[in-house]
Amino acid sequence: MKKIINPKNLNKPTQNLVKNIAVIFVIIVIISGLFALYNPGSSQQNSKDNINLSQLVELINQEKVEKIIIKNDLLEIELQDQTKLKTMKEAETSLTETLKNYNISPEKLALIQIEIQQPTGWQTAIGIIAPIIFPLGLIIAFFWLMSGQAKKLNFQSMGFGKSLVRKITPEKDNNGKKKGTTFKDVAGLEQPKEELYEVVEFLKSPKKFTKLGAKIPKGALLIGPPGCGKTLLARAVANEAEVPFFNISGSEFVEMFVGVGASRVRDTFQTAKKNAPAILFVDELDAIGRQRSMGMGAAHDEREQTLNQILVEMDGFEPDTGVIVLAATNRPDVLDAALLRPGRFDRRVTLDLPDINDRQAILQIHAKGKPLNKKVSFRNIAERTPGFSGADLANLVNEAAILAARNNRCEIIMQDLRQAIEKVLLGPERKSHLLSKHEKKITAYHEAGHALLATKCKHTDPVQKVSIIARGHAAGYTLKVPIKEKTLRSKLEFLDELSVLLAGYEAEKMIFQDITTGASNDLKEATNLAYKLVTEYGMSDKIGPIQYKNESTWNFLGQEMPNNKQFSDKTASSVDNEVRRIILSAQKNTLAVLTKYKNKLELIAKELVEKETIEKERFKELIK
Repeated sequence: MKKIINPKNLNKPTQNLVKNIAVIFVIIVIISGLFALYNPGSSQQNSKDNINLSQLVELINQEKVEKIIIKNDLLEIELQDQTKLKTMKEAETSLTETLKNYNISPEKLALIQIEIQQPTGWQTAIGIIAPIIFPLGLIIAFFWLMSGQAKKLNFQSMGFGKSLVRKITPEKDNNGKKKGTTFKDVAGLEQPKEELYEVVEFLKSPKKFTKLGAKIPKGALLIGPPGCGKTLLARAVANEAEVPFFNISGSEFVEMFVGVGASRVRDTFQTAKKNAPAILFVDELDAIGRQRSMGMGAAHDEREQTLNQILVEMDGFEPDTGVIVLAATNRPDVLDAALLRPGRFDRRVTLDLPDINDRQAILQIHAKGKPLNKKVSFRNIAERTPGFSGADLANLVNEAAILAARNNRCEIIMQDLRQAIEKVLLGPERKSHLLSKHEKKITAYHEAGHALLATKCKHTDPVQKVSIIARGHAAGYTLKVPIKEKTLRSKLEFLDELSVLLAGYEAEKMIFQDITTGASNDLKEATNLAYKLVTEYGMSDKIGPIQYKNESTWNFLGQEMPNNKQFSDKTASSVDNEVRRIILSAQKNTLAVLTKYKNKLELIAKELVEKETIEKERFKELIK
């Protein structure tokens, strides 16, 4: 396998060069300091026992000097009272000559014992060689380090086109069991697991299929919303397969240099072919697999060349390579048609959001190793989490554990899991966001209106909880959970949902004879839903079963651009009128229900003002 070059390491040579220069600078400073300490002149100037020649002459004239020891230019002086002093004489001049210049008489000098100490051989050699060797050595070391860094930079620049693929080798414990994620650790997704297990089995036992004339599939594309388990399933395949498994992300093919992406694709497939049979997993395929267009712009052209190289490698003039390509994406609509044709990604494995049974199994997997209260019911939590992905459920269990630890509990209770659901859906409680009494009353009637309409309409989900405690951007919320899983939605359900969305707006208007900005998000959702009824779902009797949704394309910058409308301005006006009619009809229905059950509305609002939260059981009592 070729050496993997991480692009994050490309900056290391420059960083090392800076570090080396800093080290050299520190060494120079240290050597300079040593020279300063070694220099007798510098030490002589800083010592308290130092005197100058004039003071020495005065001591000699006073006959206080007993002995002078000469060490090159350094004079060590010993007085009659055993005091020791130091001074420096003139360079290249004898002491006698120097003292004569100060008019010291020979008689005075005769009273002084003068001793000359010559330096040893190694001291003389160091004094001669050091000023030459040290600077020369520093220069040689500097240029040697510079040349080493230049070689590293050159090597890294030549490695841009090398593969960044990572090889995953399945490991086993002492008992022979596979470590890491396996198919048993992936809850739900039975059909996708079956499709991928056939791929793994084909690599394990190819004769079982080839004797019937079956050919090895070229690729499998995992399609699904974010968090549904595409990458998790790929990790399970890596541990289940007894063949080499290579992993790379689509974004790792893209670089700032032209031609690098195609070069990395070639190197990646060559690495996989050398280890064939093997599996190559490309995560986030849409990063390089977007639809090709006119090729305007160099960056766009580089991405297209990378895609072209992938197409050739998957199904070119060498069809039997023994490499199966797995890829994952949550944007199959933007992929190029050439990637999706038979012969390349032969299988498209669709991963859906988990149903109630799958959610229960996923919760049990993520709860392993966590202390749980005996009253915890994962079935109840699964019923309250429709539309949650596997990643959402993992986050839910983790948030519940954090809440339990924050409250100093030794185990996770049901209340922690329920609060975690609301935190994942709406965000954490904003305890610092305090409403005034009037705002609190408005919010209570607003949420009471939503809850009342959700109960009185026939085709809505039952209310689980109503609260006016601020979470995220919402001042209050009404939590509704479907009784059973739904795949299809009917027109009557959508119309009742419109009535529920408008209930807060109408409740404020009816009770306070005024409206606030609290219903702005509800109105936005209601308008979008009404437009979808008319232009996408064909649920308008006046407009008919025609879809008027604008189609979009992708420009050379990768941005989504709407095409020209495929309908006239007259039709657009009819659509606007129909949307208005649907919303006004839902408003009329909402007002009728609120007027009929005004006493229940006030009862719910009063309870919310007092207790701020109403659970499902208490809400049923109030409605009765």
